[in-house]
Amino acid sequence: MKIKFSFLFILFAFAALSVSAQSGEAKKEEAQEAKVWTPEKTPPLAEHYEGGLEAMYKAIYKELTYPALAKRNRVQGECIIGFTINEDGSTSDFKVLRNVGAGTGEEALRVAKLLKFKSPGYSLNGSIPILFKL
Repeated sequence: MKIKFSFLFILFAFAALSVSAQSGEAKKEEAQEAKVWTPEKTPPLAEHYEGGLEAMYKAIYKELTYPALAKRNRVQGECIIGFTINEDGSTSDFKVLRNVGAGTGEEALRVAKLLKFKSPGYSLNGSIPILFKL
């Protein structure tokens, strides 16, 4: 009987130790992460934004306001907005391709419409991910 209890104690201690080690690693990763979230893959649209990818996401998150309903319901995730950059640099055909819900898609669409791109000289379809995280 003592062997069972000691085995269970060691098992639970090992589980608790591994969980605390994982949370410590996650905190280190969050501290190293930049203040502005950028996706792993660079959207081809970012090269036509004045200042590049970093400037584009700084402009997005400067204008972005978390919807009250999403904040209340603790909705988090990534919304993807698709649109077209025309030959003259104007934008059109905005669509919400992925919506997390609770007003996040509409807010991401509003912010994407505010972006101003340089003239690429040709029409370009693309999408940009916008992250909502509490």
